[in-house]
Amino acid sequence: MIIWVNGTFGVGKTTMAGHLVARSDRLRLFDPEWVGYLLMNNLADHEFTDFQQLSPWRTLVPVVADEIVRFTRQHLVAAQTVLHQEYWDEIQDGLKARGHEVLHVLLDAGPDTLHARIDADPEGHDIRKGRHEHVESFMTQRPWLRAVADLVVDTATVDAKSAAASVFDRAQGAMTPA
Repeated sequence: MIIWVNGTFGVGKTTMAGHLVARSDRLRLFDPEWVGYLLMNNLADHEFTDFQQLSPWRTLVPVVADEIVRFTRQHLVAAQTVLHQEYWDEIQDGLKARGHEVLHVLLDAGPDTLHARIDADPEGHDIRKGRHEHVESFMTQRPWLRAVADLVVDTATVDAKSAAASVFDRAQGAMTPA
C-alpha cells in the first residue's frame, strides 16, 4: 500500500506523516521530492518551473516507490502536494499498474488557518511569499482534490497525532505484508 498524503503548505503533511510512520514498523516514509531533485539536477538544460511538470517525474515516482517497497517489504507514506489532477492521475495509475493499492489522503484546512501556520513557521522565511501564493492555488484545486481523496482530514480541527491515528485506522486493514 502507498499512503499518499496530499495538501498544501501549512496543512501538516510532513508532521502527520511522521506520526503515521512512527505508528508501525510496516510503514516507511518516501519523499517523492528527491526524485524531483534528481531530475532537476540532470535536466537543468530544460525549461520548467516545477519538477512535477516533467513527465519523467510522474513516471519515475511510481517506479522508485515500487522498488523501495520491493526492497524493504514495507508500505510507503508519501507526503507530497500534487495539485494538477492529470499529474495525480498519472502517478496513481503508475502505482496501481505496479500492483499497489493507493490510499489518497487529503489534509485540508481553510485559508486563514493555512496562512497563520505559514506565518508561524520558524523556518522558510525566504519562501513564505510563495507558500502564501500556493494556498490560493490549493483553494482553486480543492474541489477535485476533495472529490478524489479516499480520506479527507480537516487539520484545523484535528491535531497531527489524531490525524495520523485516523489515517492508520483507515489503512490498517489493507496493510497486508508488502
